[in-house]
Amino acid sequence: MAGLLDSVNQRTQLVGQNRLELLLFKLMGRQRYGINVFKVKEVLQCPPLTSMPKLHPVIRGVAHIRGKTISVIDLSLATGGRPIEDLSKCFIIISEYNRSVQGFLVNSVERIINMNWESIMPPPQGAGRFSYLTAVTEVDNELVEIIDVEKILDQISPVNTDVSEELKTPDTSEKVHGRKILVADDSSVARNQVKKAVTSLGVECLLAKDGREALVMLKEMAKDGPITDQIALIISDIEMPEMDGYTLTAEIRATPALKDLHIILHTSLSGVFNQAMVNKVGANNFIAKFNPDELASAVKEAVNS
Repeated sequence: MAGLLDSVNQRTQLVGQNRLELLLFKLMGRQRYGINVFKVKEVLQCPPLTSMPKLHPVIRGVAHIRGKTISVIDLSLATGGRPIEDLSKCFIIISEYNRSVQGFLVNSVERIINMNWESIMPPPQGAGRFSYLTAVTEVDNELVEIIDVEKILDQISPVNTDVSEELKTPDTSEKVHGRKILVADDSSVARNQVKKAVTSLGVECLLAKDGREALVMLKEMAKDGPITDQIALIISDIEMPEMDGYTLTAEIRATPALKDLHIILHTSLSGVFNQAMVNKVGANNFIAKFNPDELASAVKEAVNS
């Protein structure tokens, strides 16, 4: 497994080209899963785990890695499956989501593949067993499932979405009167977190599940009049199926009827985002998930400017 991620820092050129790399892994069965390499800090053989009282049932224990104590989440248990067996033969994917580092226990790790976001599709609607999925794709004629990690983490330790009272002043709602905020995110949990935070400011939200859907919505709205009279700003995730947030931003800036929109990129890629790329595509701001006061402050600053 050593060397699997050795060149991860050389892969940043994929960002902004609507491309990503997936680390493929398996849980308890033949089904393949994928996680974005940019979320992955390290992959290692599962070390001895220490049990602690009152841990969430899907946390198998804590590991002491490079001077830090990291919770290890059994991804099979977390998605409703059987617990992963024989920890001595399993792997931990150390990842960073939403400003925190955690380990995901998986049965085996396969390889890294280069993908286009257009090949990453939303999961089928109405299928209960896909409730923990945020996207699907096909590799070697087999379905690869991409787990909604933000949903799992929120169930283990729910995110606070309450905005401080001092930020809930009427100046924001007056500025966006008659306009709305568009939120684009492939995770239903993340969409609702953002919605709850910003609606507490007295504004209304429109929701899109990926960049392509958001772009179609904006172009349709622009037919009815100036888009900035209708949309106060956009809050977009970066990682999304079909069209990522960087590409969405670039498309908006390249479309005359949309180019003046204020765009905040809001992503769980807290430790590895590319500030140069944020500037290159023309986003106005970047905020790592998830701090409701930071998001609310950015919204207020955008609509009051």
